[in-house]
Amino acid sequence: MIVTGLQGQPPADHPHGYPFLASVRDNVLACAKHFVGDGGTYKGINEGNAICSPDDLERIHTKPYPDCIAQGVATVMASYSQWNGEPLHASRHLLTDVLKGKLGFEGFVVSDWEGIDRLCEPRGSDYRYCVAQSVNAGMDMIMIPHRFEKFLEDLVFLVETGEISMSRIDDAVERILRVKFISGVFEHPFSDPSLLDVVGCKVEHRLLAREAVRKSLVLLKNGKKQSETFLPLAKNAKRILVAGTHADNIGYQCGGWTIAWHGDSGKITLGTSILEAIQESVGVETEVVYEECPTEAIIESGEFSYAIVAVGEVPYAEGLGDRTDLSIPFNGSDLITRVASKVPTLVVVVSGRPLVIEPQVLEKIDALVAAWLPGSEGMGITDCLFGDHDFVGKLPVSWFRSSDQLPINVGDANYDPLFPFGYGLKMFRSDEGLA
Repeated sequence: MIVTGLQGQPPADHPHGYPFLASVRDNVLACAKHFVGDGGTYKGINEGNAICSPDDLERIHTKPYPDCIAQGVATVMASYSQWNGEPLHASRHLLTDVLKGKLGFEGFVVSDWEGIDRLCEPRGSDYRYCVAQSVNAGMDMIMIPHRFEKFLEDLVFLVETGEISMSRIDDAVERILRVKFISGVFEHPFSDPSLLDVVGCKVEHRLLAREAVRKSLVLLKNGKKQSETFLPLAKNAKRILVAGTHADNIGYQCGGWTIAWHGDSGKITLGTSILEAIQESVGVETEVVYEECPTEAIIESGEFSYAIVAVGEVPYAEGLGDRTDLSIPFNGSDLITRVASKVPTLVVVVSGRPLVIEPQVLEKIDALVAAWLPGSEGMGITDCLFGDHDFVGKLPVSWFRSSDQLPINVGDANYDPLFPFGYGLKMFRSDEGLA
């Protein structure tokens, strides 16, 4: 099942605008995170500070949670971030009064990885204080990768001295057991190890992932003139050039949190790279020339029908994604310019967020596609590039002209993005068969 969401305006046929949640109905526990304001920190900094009024916190950042709770989300994870200087992991007002009280959440609240350690400086230096602050704030389950003996020792001490009440412990235990009973953990306490060779490996699973890729692509430019479209690409072209750091790198396609915390480069998992997908999609007579960073001699070597340049970011997670420079890495703009100056060029941007596309670069290229982080199924990209399916994706954010514009939101007084929120082109008119 593929559900359209997070693209342009929320679906009109959904009562709250949030299209899909998987929950305990299928014995899979959903976790809503990170509560709350995690996406609204100052300058977008990881583990930063969301500075806003209570009304804005409720209107903007808390808005998805009532719907999540109504649909059966059983766990909520607290954010590393702060709200107006107060750490979420220590906020009784937000975790207990708002989430559990006002919103009626009956599942359990879980900390983030070593989240309570961040309640003092240096981290974890006054661990007993961290335990008291978080548990009394309403944290029911604590993620502790290394110091569980110390946690147990301090928790017992705090209960015995009355700094944490038994009623608070009983409430946490009740919430955790409630979720376990509802999800069938006691009837089926262990996972089926045979699923390791099935989930994500079956043909139908990969086809579903491929469908998700093509439905998430956003076509941002198609032709230098409105009357002269560039896509779809010809499958039977005589000779094509494929270039760029992201053309043949599944690790880059997958991004962070894949195999390793910050992801990795190369053939890190089963899948199809963009280059492999192109080679699979074109005709048998088409010569595909691949050079990650082609020289001028190669670019000018002969009569390429067109070029496909795939560029983007290296994988990252959390703080490694905090950058003040959002230009295309690896001198991507220079590569695009060199290729597009000699060959009709399609650019595919592989990244988890918009990157700066300079005006002179945008002017030179013939087509531009935001592929986001497509994961293992590169064929989902070529499904659209070669016209087997049309583009349906819309921008879930405003695509800025330069980093100086950030933050940028619809309704800003000087709202002038490169591509506005909700933007996305189609290759075909609805009366041309593909919609």
